[in-house]
Amino acid sequence: MTARPVKHSLTLRGHRTSVSLEDAFWIEFRKLAAARGMAVNALAAQIDAERGDIGLASAIRVFVLEQTLARAAQPRQTED
Repeated sequence: MTARPVKHSLTLRGHRTSVSLEDAFWIEFRKLAAARGMAVNALAAQIDAERGDIGLASAIRVFVLEQTLARAAQPRQTED
């Protein structure tokens, strides 16, 4: 895993764009999309539509961070 941003191409509503994120963010972003039963492009398009005036890469990072923090704050379920 690298701390340097890695560029990936995404398709948002039929338009190709590239987004640079660090490996850790790409990995978690893919996990979050899979957990929602969504393609990465679909989740990125959703974030893009809601991001306001910040860049897409920043919006994805904030989304991943918020989701990770929310998951960490949930009480852990114990198995009997």
